[in-house]
Amino acid sequence: MLQPTRSKFRKAHKGRIHGYASRCNLMNYGSFGLKAMAPDRVISKQIEAARVALTRHMKRQGRVWTRIFPNIPVSKKPIEVRMGKGKGSPEYFACRVKPGRILFEVDGVSEQIAKEALYKASAKLPIKTKTIKRFV
Repeated sequence: MLQPTRSKFRKAHKGRIHGYASRCNLMNYGSFGLKAMAPDRVISKQIEAARVALTRHMKRQGRVWTRIFPNIPVSKKPIEVRMGKGKGSPEYFACRVKPGRILFEVDGVSEQIAKEALYKASAKLPIKTKTIKRFV
């Protein structure tokens, strides 16, 4: 699972995801990409599951770039614990994704294989996505 090696603060505020992506909103590496259409938090397990689905369908041909990284610690209190007594401990790491952000990029495979692989990867993510093609 992806997680930062170290962070400045152990716990983070929940925050809200406003606006559209201004970074990572253009294709830089591959020919085909998966673009987020809605704001949400994507956790590290979902990123890993999507990456595995991508590489399995492509039969390890071509190249995959993951353009998101889970750097926000999400805390959770244990089950059946009463209210109060402070904030829970960090359980997992997530990435705040704004609409318009490129999540994955693929290159080195045919258009049909890339689109099918990206579709399978999108099924593992909690947000609505769209496959895009790079125009040269």
